[in-house]
Amino acid sequence: MKFVTGGAWQGKKRWVLSAMEGIQSFADGRDSSYEEAESRQAVLAFHEYILRMVQEGREEDEIIGFTAGIIEKNPDVVIIMDEIGYGIVPQDAQERRYREAAGRTGQFLAARAEEVYRVVAGIGQRIK
Repeated sequence: MKFVTGGAWQGKKRWVLSAMEGIQSFADGRDSSYEEAESRQAVLAFHEYILRMVQEGREEDEIIGFTAGIIEKNPDVVIIMDEIGYGIVPQDAQERRYREAAGRTGQFLAARAEEVYRVVAGIGQRIK
C-alpha cells in the first residue's frame, strides 16, 4: 500500500496519475460506496470516508478496522488523504472527533504503508 497526503487542493491526484503508472480506477470518499474503496486501484479523498463514518456515529476502532480491511483486501492500493488538523481546534465536538479520527487513521496508514508521500504545490516528496 502507498499513502499520499498533503493539504487540500495541492495536486495529490494529479501527482499520483503522473508518478504512479497504471492507476486508472479510483474510489472517491465523497460519493463512492465503502465497498468501492476495497476494489479500486486508488482511493481519493479518504478523509471524506472518515468524515462520513464519524457522522454515522462510528467509533474510531471501526474506522481503523475499515481502513485495515481495505489494505488487507487490496494490498497494492494507493490511498490519498488530505492532511486534517492544522489550524484552530473547532468548538464543535463532532468536528473534533473527525479531526482526531482522521489524524489517527493517517498515522495508521503511514505506519503500514510501503511508501508515504507528501504533496505540496503539485510536488510529491517521499517521506517513507
